[in-house]
Amino acid sequence: MRVRRLGWAGLEFEASGKRLLIDYVRDLSPLFTGWKPGVGLTPPSGKADAALVTHLHRDHTDATALADALTPGAPVLRPAPGHGDDVDNVTTLLAERELTRHRLAAEVVDTWSTGELGPFSVTAVPSIDGLGDPQLNWVVQADGQRVFHGGDTMFHGFWWRIARRFSPFDAAFLPANGAVVDAPHLQPPSPLPAALDPRQAAAAAEILDAPYAVPIHYETEQPDKIPGYVETPDPENEFRAHAGRRAHVLAVGEWLDLAT
Repeated sequence: MRVRRLGWAGLEFEASGKRLLIDYVRDLSPLFTGWKPGVGLTPPSGKADAALVTHLHRDHTDATALADALTPGAPVLRPAPGHGDDVDNVTTLLAERELTRHRLAAEVVDTWSTGELGPFSVTAVPSIDGLGDPQLNWVVQADGQRVFHGGDTMFHGFWWRIARRFSPFDAAFLPANGAVVDAPHLQPPSPLPAALDPRQAAAAAEILDAPYAVPIHYETEQPDKIPGYVETPDPENEFRAHAGRRAHVLAVGEWLDLAT
């Protein structure tokens, strides 16, 4: 199995001639004002046979991009819709509407459920979302290798349970931008990171026992200031400092071939 970084939190997996996407997006500007469409993102290398999403924030679920990237009828596994009213769910409603409009074969899955998607065995594992919205992380297995995808989870107490069930991992892709969020519907705002910061990501990689720890969910080419969204200034180098020998930074578009 090999894995390619598509930018932000997006990954492309390839095994036995089949492709699987996680959190593939093409345009983040509906969520992040000032984001330049396409910058820091790359499309998959070919049509994909299935997709997973960690949660329905628009920077992780882009139904228009998925509709173009997937083969007809390809399954899209997703977490449950949010609970509460429209204010509670404001950050997921756009992606929900887009999934419905594009008539993707989306299927809600539960935490700890496992499914087979061609050569890939995928398991939804616990994740904690910084805004309180439903979120999953994913364990992907194929060709005797095992990969963890962390979406934009916060640090939580499920790491040890995930490790007991699945470690050692061959690679762990973990958010590392430590974003602090100040959104109108989340007041008063929290000064704490809503996603793993580099030190927390390194700690998670150690618990998961992943020799390749790859930072994701950051972008150095975008505007320095996104209103209400403050990232760690230099996530790559800070992650290297904390993760040590495990740290493996991939450029957007670069493959990690786990077979070698």
